[in-house]
Amino acid sequence: MSTLRKPIVTEKATALNEKGQYAFEVERNANKVQIKKDIEQLYGVTVTGISTIRTQGKLKSKFTKGGAVSGRRASIKKAIVTVKEGDVIDFYSGI
Repeated sequence: MSTLRKPIVTEKATALNEKGQYAFEVERNANKVQIKKDIEQLYGVTVTGISTIRTQGKLKSKFTKGGAVSGRRASIKKAIVTVKEGDVIDFYSGI
């Protein structure tokens, strides 16, 4: 099973692409060795570095007729992957 969930395509993450860095949402229990192996196998690139970030889910609340309802978004783990110079990951090739 792959440790990668989905690529993160935001303005900030897209700006990193010019430096050869790509952002992915990964499984919470994935380590850097597993992430590197999956990215190299899936995209056919050479990974030179990985940084991981664990983010706490945002606290959310809304007010309804029945009163205030509060909850939390899911916590996620992100991986910022640096690939070898000249390698490119194309997220939009299957569209």
